[in-house]
Amino acid sequence: MTDGGPVAPVQAIPRGKGRRGIDAVTLLTIYLVLLFAIPSNIAVAALGSLGRPSLLFGLVLFGWWAVGRLQIAGFAVRPVRQPVKVAYAALLVVALVSFGAALLRGQPFDQVSPAVTSILRLLSWGGVLLVAVDGIRSMRDLSKMIRRLAIAGGLLAALGLAQFVTGQTLTDFFSLIPGLTGVDGGVDARGAFTRSAGTATHPLEYATALSAALPLTVVTALSHGFQPASRLRRMAWWLPVALIAISSFLAVSRSALVGLVVALIATIPALPRRVRGGVVGGAVVLAGVVVVAVPGLFGTMVGLFAGAGSDASTTSRTNGLDRAPEFIATSPVYGNGFGTFLPRYYIFDNQWVLLAVELGVLGVIAFAGMIVAGMWSARHAWHTSQQPDVALIGPALVASLLTVTVLFAFFDGLSFPIAASLPFLLAGLCGAVLTIGKADADLGVTRRAASAGTA
Repeated sequence: MTDGGPVAPVQAIPRGKGRRGIDAVTLLTIYLVLLFAIPSNIAVAALGSLGRPSLLFGLVLFGWWAVGRLQIAGFAVRPVRQPVKVAYAALLVVALVSFGAALLRGQPFDQVSPAVTSILRLLSWGGVLLVAVDGIRSMRDLSKMIRRLAIAGGLLAALGLAQFVTGQTLTDFFSLIPGLTGVDGGVDARGAFTRSAGTATHPLEYATALSAALPLTVVTALSHGFQPASRLRRMAWWLPVALIAISSFLAVSRSALVGLVVALIATIPALPRRVRGGVVGGAVVLAGVVVVAVPGLFGTMVGLFAGAGSDASTTSRTNGLDRAPEFIATSPVYGNGFGTFLPRYYIFDNQWVLLAVELGVLGVIAFAGMIVAGMWSARHAWHTSQQPDVALIGPALVASLLTVTVLFAFFDGLSFPIAASLPFLLAGLCGAVLTIGKADADLGVTRRAASAGTA
């Protein structure tokens, strides 16, 4: 933010280059557009399950990162050890070992293709993570990405609201484009209310995207978009926050409300003390307005929680925990193969359990390690940097990652494009803020040493 006169961030510019070409922020913005603007069920018909635009562009990002690492000449900032990269590498190794072991055991014909696709999806998600970690090296670039994520979340929420009001998907025209095909997806209904999905495949994926975006949207609004702004523009940045909060209430989903509450509570440490009461109070007032404005919504939501014990989805999750040990026991260390556990065997509405089945204990540790490493990186930057913006963005990223982690216990999130990409993108941004925080800390030490030398 400009109000407090923060220390200028150290720019990481390759030496010997006077002009900047395509950068990480541009590429990640394109990825965001493909991920959020194009419905998750839309794919290039000729490529089948590999044809989702965001998946393909993620592979491009992985290749771009790999080529960039081979050509890099040096940076103006000290290299930073990135635990998120180590954790992702461990996850990839476990997945490859599990894949190889699954093929050696022999697999039904219809499980080989999903297994190969799953490895490519993991590489695609890794491309997003690695480009974010190594490509975003200044506060300016990081704030751009956070700002654009907030806008993407707000637009997704706006589409969901339109779907709730009209009862229509409003995105069917994508499947009419030659060469593209769409399956599943669309809006659902629960009771008398439409369950919006936005551009997601399922309302749970939609709710996860909104809840994960909320902390970043709140801090973007508090910082006025991380840039000087007029009073009108400052107020406008609160619109995405309101849209996400309202859409989460209208999602008619227990998971959406759980995600909203977790995101809100986890965001509180990111807020200056003077505004915490106002943000929480505003959320409560907004919830009351929505309940009053939509007759029957309150009763429906109460019924969802009151009848959770006999609800089919809750029963399925409970039964899944009982059945999990028998599937895990076949290969408890590195699993049965990423993507090989098809719905015909069983449907686990819990990504953590499904990871244990497909990638074993090592896979769960590696994926959890990536989440924890991301949170640690953001928290460390938060405590070491002198920039007010880092003090906002760091804890907000922690809150977003925590929210995704919790919601993955309610559905198999890695099977859904938007939900699957979010932990990798967020972890990558956590790595980026760690680099910026380290650079700020080094700059502070240098300045203090210079001051001491001249005293």
